[in-house]
Amino acid sequence: MKIDGIPTRTLRPRPADGAIEIIDQARLPHELRWARVATLAEAAHAIRAMQVRGAPLIGATAAYGLAIALGADPSDVGLQEAVATLGATRPTAVNLHWALARMHQRLAPLPPAERAAAAWLEADAIAEEDVAQNRAIGQHGLGLFKGLAPRDGKTLNVMTHCNAGWLATVDWGTALSPVYAAFDAGLPIHVWVSETRPRNQGLLTAWELMHHGVPHTVVADNAAGILMREGRVDAVIVGADRIAANGDVANKVGTYLKALAGADNRIPFYVAAPRSTLDFACPEGGAIPIEERDGDEFRLVHGLDGRGTPTALRQLPAGEAVGNPAFDVTPARLVTAIITERGACPASRDGLAALYPEAAHG
Repeated sequence: MKIDGIPTRTLRPRPADGAIEIIDQARLPHELRWARVATLAEAAHAIRAMQVRGAPLIGATAAYGLAIALGADPSDVGLQEAVATLGATRPTAVNLHWALARMHQRLAPLPPAERAAAAWLEADAIAEEDVAQNRAIGQHGLGLFKGLAPRDGKTLNVMTHCNAGWLATVDWGTALSPVYAAFDAGLPIHVWVSETRPRNQGLLTAWELMHHGVPHTVVADNAAGILMREGRVDAVIVGADRIAANGDVANKVGTYLKALAGADNRIPFYVAAPRSTLDFACPEGGAIPIEERDGDEFRLVHGLDGRGTPTALRQLPAGEAVGNPAFDVTPARLVTAIITERGACPASRDGLAALYPEAAHG
Protein backbone atom coordinates (compact mmCIF):
# COMPACT_ATOMS: atom_id res chain seq x y z
CA MET A 1 0.00 0.00 0.00
CA LYS A 2 1.04 3.64 -0.01
CA ILE A 3 2.15 6.30 2.42
CA ASP A 4 1.66 9.62 0.65
CA GLY A 5 2.04 7.92 -2.71
CA ILE A 6 5.08 5.82 -1.77
CA PRO A 7 4.55 2.00 -1.85
CA THR A 8 5.36 0.69 1.61
CA ARG A 9 5.26 -2.60 3.50
CA THR A 10 5.14 -3.05 7.26
CA LEU A 11 8.51 -4.81 7.50
CA ARG A 12 11.80 -4.84 5.63
CA PRO A 13 13.96 -7.99 5.72
CA ARG A 14 17.70 -7.38 6.04
CA PRO A 15 19.13 -10.92 5.84
CA ALA A 16 22.68 -9.73 5.17
CA ASP A 17 22.54 -7.93 8.52
CA GLY A 18 20.65 -10.69 10.33
CA ALA A 19 17.83 -8.25 11.10
CA ILE A 20 14.51 -6.82 10.00
CA GLU A 21 13.11 -3.32 10.15
CA ILE A 22 9.53 -2.81 11.31
CA ILE A 23 7.16 0.12 11.53
CA ASP A 24 6.94 0.74 15.28
CA GLN A 25 3.17 0.83 15.56
CA ALA A 26 3.35 1.88 19.20
CA ARG A 27 4.44 5.29 17.86
CA LEU A 28 1.54 5.66 15.42
CA PRO A 29 -0.45 7.68 14.53
CA HIS A 30 1.76 10.50 15.81
CA GLU A 31 5.14 9.36 14.47
CA LEU A 32 6.24 7.06 11.65
CA ARG A 33 9.34 5.37 13.01
CA TRP A 34 11.21 2.32 11.76
CA ALA A 35 12.68 0.06 14.45
CA ARG A 36 15.49 -2.44 13.96
CA VAL A 37 14.96 -5.99 15.24
CA ALA A 38 18.19 -7.97 15.39
CA THR A 39 17.78 -10.50 18.24
CA LEU A 40 15.30 -13.12 19.35
CA ALA A 41 14.51 -11.03 22.43
CA GLU A 42 13.79 -7.97 20.28
CA ALA A 43 11.49 -9.97 18.00
CA ALA A 44 9.56 -11.37 20.97
CA HIS A 45 9.29 -7.89 22.49
CA ALA A 46 8.07 -6.38 19.22
CA ILE A 47 5.20 -8.89 19.15
CA ARG A 48 4.36 -8.79 22.85
CA ALA A 49 4.52 -4.98 23.15
CA MET A 50 2.46 -4.58 19.95
CA GLN A 51 5.13 -2.76 17.99
CA VAL A 52 3.81 -5.14 15.37
CA ARG A 53 0.19 -6.23 15.63
CA GLY A 54 -2.45 -7.90 13.56
CA ALA A 55 -2.53 -11.68 13.27
CA PRO A 56 -0.93 -12.02 9.79
CA LEU A 57 1.89 -9.58 10.59
CA ILE A 58 2.53 -11.29 13.94
CA GLY A 59 2.97 -14.56 12.08
CA ALA A 60 5.37 -13.09 9.53
CA THR A 61 7.37 -11.29 12.21
CA ALA A 62 7.67 -14.52 14.20
CA ALA A 63 8.97 -16.30 11.11
CA TYR A 64 11.66 -13.68 10.62
CA GLY A 65 12.35 -13.68 14.36
CA LEU A 66 13.11 -17.38 14.13
CA ALA A 67 15.46 -16.74 11.21
CA ILE A 68 17.24 -14.09 13.26
CA ALA A 69 17.52 -16.45 16.24
CA LEU A 70 19.00 -19.26 14.15
CA GLY A 71 21.71 -16.92 12.96
CA ALA A 72 22.96 -16.91 16.55
CA ASP A 73 22.17 -20.52 17.51
CA PRO A 74 21.05 -22.98 14.81
CA SER A 75 21.27 -26.04 17.10
CA ASP A 76 18.31 -28.25 17.94
CA VAL A 77 18.11 -26.64 21.35
CA GLY A 78 18.35 -23.16 19.84
CA LEU A 79 15.53 -23.96 17.41
CA GLN A 80 13.25 -25.31 20.13
CA GLU A 81 13.94 -22.41 22.49
CA ALA A 82 13.31 -19.81 19.80
CA VAL A 83 10.00 -21.42 18.81
CA ALA A 84 8.93 -21.56 22.47
CA THR A 85 9.96 -17.95 23.14
CA LEU A 86 8.11 -16.56 20.16
CA GLY A 87 5.11 -18.83 20.66
CA ALA A 88 4.55 -17.51 24.18
CA THR A 89 4.15 -13.87 23.12
CA ARG A 90 0.45 -13.74 22.07
CA PRO A 91 -1.95 -16.62 22.78
CA THR A 92 -5.01 -15.73 20.67
CA ALA A 93 -3.58 -15.01 17.20
CA VAL A 94 -3.34 -18.44 15.58
CA ASN A 95 -1.22 -17.09 12.69
CA LEU A 96 1.69 -16.91 15.15
CA HIS A 97 1.55 -20.62 15.93
CA TRP A 98 0.80 -21.52 12.31
CA ALA A 99 3.91 -19.69 11.11
CA LEU A 100 6.14 -21.19 13.79
CA ALA A 101 4.86 -24.70 13.09
CA ARG A 102 5.51 -24.25 9.38
CA MET A 103 9.01 -22.92 10.04
CA HIS A 104 9.81 -25.75 12.44
CA GLN A 105 8.60 -28.38 9.98
CA ARG A 106 10.83 -26.90 7.29
CA LEU A 107 13.93 -26.40 9.44
CA ALA A 108 14.07 -29.27 11.92
CA PRO A 109 15.13 -31.93 9.35
CA LEU A 110 18.03 -29.78 8.10
CA PRO A 111 21.59 -29.86 9.41
CA PRO A 112 22.10 -26.91 11.81
CA ALA A 113 24.56 -25.24 9.43
CA GLU A 114 21.83 -24.94 6.76
CA ARG A 115 19.01 -23.72 8.98
CA ALA A 116 19.57 -19.96 9.11
CA ALA A 117 19.67 -19.49 5.34
CA ALA A 118 16.65 -21.74 4.87
CA ALA A 119 14.78 -19.86 7.59
CA TRP A 120 15.18 -16.54 5.81
CA LEU A 121 13.88 -18.08 2.57
CA GLU A 122 10.89 -19.65 4.31
CA ALA A 123 10.07 -16.40 6.14
CA ASP A 124 10.22 -14.59 2.79
CA ALA A 125 7.79 -17.16 1.37
CA ILE A 126 5.37 -16.63 4.26
CA ALA A 127 5.52 -12.86 3.78
CA GLU A 128 4.97 -13.02 0.02
CA GLU A 129 2.09 -15.46 0.42
CA ASP A 130 0.49 -13.06 2.89
CA VAL A 131 0.68 -10.24 0.36
CA ALA A 132 -0.84 -12.36 -2.42
CA GLN A 133 -3.60 -13.74 -0.19
CA ASN A 134 -4.58 -10.32 1.09
CA ARG A 135 -4.69 -8.92 -2.43
CA ALA A 136 -7.05 -11.76 -3.38
CA ILE A 137 -9.23 -11.08 -0.33
CA GLY A 138 -9.57 -7.52 -1.59
CA GLN A 139 -10.86 -8.65 -4.97
CA HIS A 140 -13.37 -11.10 -3.50
CA GLY A 141 -14.58 -8.46 -1.05
CA LEU A 142 -14.85 -5.91 -3.85
CA GLY A 143 -17.35 -8.18 -5.58
CA LEU A 144 -19.50 -8.20 -2.44
CA PHE A 145 -19.20 -4.43 -2.03
CA LYS A 146 -20.33 -3.86 -5.63
CA GLY A 147 -23.47 -5.80 -4.83
CA LEU A 148 -24.16 -3.57 -1.82
CA ALA A 149 -23.32 -0.23 -3.43
CA PRO A 150 -26.30 2.13 -3.78
CA ARG A 151 -27.53 2.14 -7.38
CA ASP A 152 -27.95 5.92 -7.45
CA GLY A 153 -24.19 6.44 -7.23
CA LYS A 154 -24.29 7.42 -3.58
CA THR A 155 -21.48 6.47 -1.23
CA LEU A 156 -21.16 2.98 0.21
CA ASN A 157 -20.69 3.33 3.98
CA VAL A 158 -18.62 0.60 5.60
CA MET A 159 -17.85 0.23 9.31
CA THR A 160 -14.70 -1.38 10.73
CA HIS A 161 -13.42 -2.32 14.17
CA CYS A 162 -9.80 -2.40 15.34
CA ASN A 163 -7.23 -2.28 12.54
CA ALA A 164 -7.21 -4.95 9.87
CA GLY A 165 -5.52 -2.86 7.21
CA TRP A 166 -2.08 -3.17 5.72
CA LEU A 167 -0.55 -2.24 9.08
CA ALA A 168 -1.91 -5.54 10.43
CA THR A 169 -0.36 -7.57 7.62
CA VAL A 170 2.71 -7.48 5.41
CA ASP A 171 0.68 -5.54 2.82
CA TRP A 172 -2.90 -4.83 1.66
CA GLY A 173 -4.63 -5.85 4.87
CA THR A 174 -7.58 -8.18 5.41
CA ALA A 175 -10.75 -6.23 6.23
CA LEU A 176 -9.43 -3.08 4.57
CA SER A 177 -8.19 -4.84 1.45
CA PRO A 178 -11.69 -4.74 -0.12
CA VAL A 179 -11.95 -1.08 0.92
CA TYR A 180 -8.71 -0.24 -0.89
CA ALA A 181 -9.78 -2.31 -3.89
CA ALA A 182 -13.10 -0.45 -4.03
CA PHE A 183 -11.47 2.95 -3.66
CA ASP A 184 -8.85 2.21 -6.32
CA ALA A 185 -11.62 0.95 -8.65
CA GLY A 186 -13.48 4.26 -8.32
CA LEU A 187 -16.35 2.99 -6.18
CA PRO A 188 -17.57 5.83 -3.90
CA ILE A 189 -16.79 4.53 -0.40
CA HIS A 190 -16.59 5.94 3.10
CA VAL A 191 -15.37 4.15 6.24
CA TRP A 192 -16.72 4.56 9.76
CA VAL A 193 -13.63 3.89 11.88
CA SER A 194 -14.37 2.62 15.38
CA GLU A 195 -11.74 3.90 17.82
CA THR A 196 -11.41 0.44 19.47
CA ARG A 197 -10.48 1.06 23.06
CA PRO A 198 -8.41 0.60 25.13
CA ARG A 199 -5.52 0.46 22.61
CA ASN A 200 -7.31 2.74 20.13
CA GLN A 201 -6.21 0.70 17.14
CA GLY A 202 -8.89 2.35 15.06
CA LEU A 203 -6.55 5.34 14.99
CA LEU A 204 -4.15 3.19 12.97
CA THR A 205 -6.95 2.49 10.51
CA ALA A 206 -7.61 6.23 10.22
CA TRP A 207 -3.88 6.90 9.75
CA GLU A 208 -3.48 4.49 6.86
CA LEU A 209 -6.78 5.46 5.22
CA MET A 210 -5.74 9.12 5.39
CA HIS A 211 -2.37 8.40 3.80
CA HIS A 212 -4.04 6.42 1.00
CA GLY A 213 -6.73 9.06 0.47
CA VAL A 214 -9.80 7.01 1.48
CA PRO A 215 -12.67 9.09 2.98
CA HIS A 216 -13.33 8.11 6.58
CA THR A 217 -14.66 9.30 9.93
CA VAL A 218 -13.46 8.18 13.37
CA VAL A 219 -16.26 7.45 15.85
CA ALA A 220 -16.40 6.32 19.46
CA ASP A 221 -16.96 2.59 19.84
CA ASN A 222 -20.39 3.15 21.39
CA ALA A 223 -21.59 5.25 18.44
CA ALA A 224 -21.83 2.14 16.26
CA GLY A 225 -25.35 1.23 17.31
CA ILE A 226 -26.97 4.57 16.55
CA LEU A 227 -25.21 4.85 13.19
CA MET A 228 -26.54 1.45 12.19
CA ARG A 229 -30.02 2.18 13.47
CA GLU A 230 -30.14 5.45 11.53
CA GLY A 231 -29.32 3.63 8.28
CA ARG A 232 -25.90 5.22 7.90
CA VAL A 233 -24.01 1.92 7.65
CA ASP A 234 -24.31 -0.42 4.65
CA ALA A 235 -21.94 -3.15 5.85
CA VAL A 236 -19.54 -4.03 8.65
CA ILE A 237 -16.24 -5.72 7.86
CA VAL A 238 -13.62 -6.84 10.37
CA GLY A 239 -10.55 -9.02 10.48
CA ALA A 240 -9.88 -11.95 12.80
CA ASP A 241 -7.20 -13.35 15.06
CA ARG A 242 -8.58 -16.88 14.94
CA ILE A 243 -11.54 -18.53 13.22
CA ALA A 244 -12.70 -21.85 14.65
CA ALA A 245 -13.71 -24.79 12.45
CA ASN A 246 -17.42 -24.03 12.96
CA GLY A 247 -17.07 -20.39 11.83
CA ASP A 248 -16.93 -18.70 15.24
CA VAL A 249 -14.61 -15.68 15.07
CA ALA A 250 -12.19 -14.28 17.67
CA ASN A 251 -11.32 -10.64 17.04
CA LYS A 252 -10.53 -7.50 18.99
CA VAL A 253 -12.86 -7.04 21.96
CA GLY A 254 -15.97 -5.11 20.93
CA THR A 255 -16.43 -6.99 17.66
CA TYR A 256 -19.25 -9.09 19.14
CA LEU A 257 -21.21 -5.96 20.05
CA LYS A 258 -21.00 -4.67 16.48
CA ALA A 259 -22.15 -8.02 15.17
CA LEU A 260 -25.17 -7.91 17.48
CA ALA A 261 -26.06 -4.39 16.36
CA GLY A 262 -25.60 -5.39 12.74
CA ALA A 263 -27.90 -8.38 13.12
CA ASP A 264 -30.58 -6.27 14.81
CA ASN A 265 -30.48 -3.79 11.92
CA ARG A 266 -30.11 -6.40 9.15
CA ILE A 267 -26.70 -5.11 8.11
CA PRO A 268 -24.24 -7.57 6.51
CA PHE A 269 -21.37 -8.49 8.83
CA TYR A 270 -18.27 -9.76 7.02
CA VAL A 271 -15.06 -11.24 8.39
CA ALA A 272 -11.94 -11.14 6.18
CA ALA A 273 -9.01 -13.45 6.90
CA PRO A 274 -6.41 -15.58 5.10
CA ARG A 275 -5.98 -19.33 5.46
CA SER A 276 -3.43 -18.91 8.26
CA THR A 277 -6.16 -17.46 10.52
CA LEU A 278 -8.39 -20.53 10.15
CA ASP A 279 -7.91 -23.06 12.95
CA PHE A 280 -9.50 -26.34 11.86
CA ALA A 281 -8.14 -27.98 15.02
CA CYS A 282 -10.26 -25.65 17.14
CA PRO A 283 -13.85 -26.99 17.16
CA GLU A 284 -15.69 -23.83 18.25
CA GLY A 285 -15.19 -20.36 19.69
CA GLY A 286 -15.35 -21.44 23.31
CA ALA A 287 -12.05 -23.28 22.84
CA ILE A 288 -10.17 -20.15 21.70
CA PRO A 289 -7.84 -18.76 24.41
CA ILE A 290 -8.63 -15.11 25.18
CA GLU A 291 -5.64 -12.95 26.06
CA GLU A 292 -5.98 -10.84 29.21
CA ARG A 293 -3.63 -7.88 28.89
CA ASP A 294 -2.07 -5.56 31.46
CA GLY A 295 -4.58 -3.34 33.22
CA ASP A 296 -2.49 -0.23 32.67
CA GLU A 297 -3.59 -0.28 29.03
CA PHE A 298 -6.98 0.72 30.48
CA ARG A 299 -5.81 2.84 33.42
CA LEU A 300 -3.54 5.05 31.28
CA VAL A 301 -4.27 7.10 28.16
CA HIS A 302 -1.39 7.73 25.74
CA GLY A 303 -1.12 10.67 23.38
CA LEU A 304 0.60 14.01 22.80
CA ASP A 305 0.56 16.88 25.26
CA GLY A 306 0.02 20.52 24.27
CA ARG A 307 3.64 20.79 23.12
CA GLY A 308 3.41 17.68 20.95
CA THR A 309 5.41 15.51 23.33
CA PRO A 310 4.34 11.87 23.81
CA THR A 311 2.91 11.38 27.27
CA ALA A 312 0.65 9.13 29.35
CA LEU A 313 -2.21 10.41 31.49
CA ARG A 314 -3.76 8.40 34.30
CA GLN A 315 -7.53 8.07 34.08
CA LEU A 316 -7.85 5.55 36.92
CA PRO A 317 -5.91 5.14 40.18
CA ALA A 318 -3.03 2.68 40.01
CA GLY A 319 -4.78 0.32 42.40
CA GLU A 320 -8.14 0.31 40.64
CA ALA A 321 -9.21 -3.20 39.67
CA VAL A 322 -9.84 -3.47 35.93
CA GLY A 323 -10.49 -6.22 33.44
CA ASN A 324 -8.76 -6.06 30.09
CA PRO A 325 -9.71 -8.95 27.80
CA ALA A 326 -8.11 -8.25 24.44
CA PHE A 327 -10.55 -10.27 22.32
CA ASP A 328 -14.09 -11.58 22.18
CA VAL A 329 -15.78 -14.30 20.14
CA THR A 330 -18.54 -13.59 17.61
CA PRO A 331 -20.77 -16.63 17.03
CA ALA A 332 -20.92 -17.88 13.47
CA ARG A 333 -24.69 -17.23 13.32
CA LEU A 334 -23.98 -13.47 13.36
CA VAL A 335 -21.45 -13.58 10.49
CA THR A 336 -22.86 -13.05 6.99
CA ALA A 337 -19.79 -14.48 5.26
CA ILE A 338 -16.10 -15.14 5.74
CA ILE A 339 -13.93 -13.70 2.96
CA THR A 340 -10.68 -15.53 2.27
CA GLU A 341 -8.18 -15.63 -0.57
CA ARG A 342 -10.22 -18.47 -2.08
CA GLY A 343 -13.50 -16.59 -2.02
CA ALA A 344 -16.41 -15.94 0.35
CA CYS A 345 -18.26 -18.67 2.19
CA PRO A 346 -20.88 -19.09 4.91
CA ALA A 347 -19.50 -18.95 8.45
CA SER A 348 -20.01 -22.64 9.08
CA ARG A 349 -18.13 -25.91 9.22
CA ASP A 350 -19.47 -26.88 5.80
CA GLY A 351 -18.76 -23.44 4.33
CA LEU A 352 -15.11 -23.45 5.41
CA ALA A 353 -14.67 -27.09 4.42
CA ALA A 354 -15.92 -26.32 0.93
CA LEU A 355 -13.14 -23.74 0.49
CA TYR A 356 -10.44 -25.77 2.26
CA PRO A 357 -11.29 -29.47 1.89
CA GLU A 358 -7.65 -30.47 2.32
CA ALA A 359 -7.49 -28.78 5.73
CA ALA A 360 -10.95 -29.65 7.01
CA HIS A 361 -10.52 -33.35 6.30
CA GLY A 362 -6.76 -33.63 6.60
